[in-house]
Amino acid sequence: MARETISDDTHGVVYEFSPQMKPVRTVEPGTELTFETRDSLNGVIQDDDDLLEQIPEEVNAATGPVAVEGAEPGDVLRVEIEDVRLAEDRGRVVTTPGFGLMQDDPDVEAPFTRVTPVEKGSNYADGRPRVRFQGREIAADPCIGTIGVATAGETHSTLVPHDHGGNLDTNDVTTGSTLYLPVFQSGGLLAMGDSKAVMADGEMCGTGAEIATDVDVTLDVISDPEFDLQRPLIDTGDHWKTVASAETMEEASRLAHKDAMALLSAEHGYSTTEAHTFGSLVGGLEISQVVDPLVTVRNAIPSEHVSSPF
Repeated sequence: MARETISDDTHGVVYEFSPQMKPVRTVEPGTELTFETRDSLNGVIQDDDDLLEQIPEEVNAATGPVAVEGAEPGDVLRVEIEDVRLAEDRGRVVTTPGFGLMQDDPDVEAPFTRVTPVEKGSNYADGRPRVRFQGREIAADPCIGTIGVATAGETHSTLVPHDHGGNLDTNDVTTGSTLYLPVFQSGGLLAMGDSKAVMADGEMCGTGAEIATDVDVTLDVISDPEFDLQRPLIDTGDHWKTVASAETMEEASRLAHKDAMALLSAEHGYSTTEAHTFGSLVGGLEISQVVDPLVTVRNAIPSEHVSSPF
């Protein structure tokens, strides 16, 4: 069966995740799809003279949502990310007044734009495209910035990360990883966008190299899972990474560690205290982003210590 495309133009995009989301398409478990995503700024930045004076009301367009048959609250949506491909010849990295880690620093210009041209991977021996910043080249490592499902109760804009996913800005959401999301509404209702050609942990200025992408995924449902998934979880192949968002770094870290403790307890039968102390030996807190309305942190547990919780 040919892979179906969910297009940002044909099927539409959303700018918020809510309990009332309506699917643009309903698919069976195991369906292979390609999501076409636009850049987070909707194409308004095309050269260095295009400046972003403020964060738009509609930002981080997420293509979808797609419902998966049989997914019900309490289930887990499994999103196998097979490929994230760059779909345009440039990205853009910007500063915006009142936004970003250095928003109050008088030495940092805002607004400021630097377009980052993309050079084809065929120009390089390793086949990887390169992103240009001034005279420097950076190997492209595309990731999905915003990806999530319908929420349990509150409505969150696509700028906000939370338990449903959303604007996680986590560079492990990339080719070869599998993302697990808790299902809060029938069908799950998955939408994604806001991709980056390259982005560092922290996303300090408020963006990565924002760019349109084509994302190949396979969607599946884990019904009545033994493990009670509360927030996003990523399998990178080498690590299981719990992902949590909160108002402070400390609270996000606590939630990510609490979720890692639950993984270790489920795997090894540890008590809460044993999981806490063992996690302090083998885990590792990583900063996803520090610039969105909530901070996002992940805790990485090597796969040798955790097999699939599902």
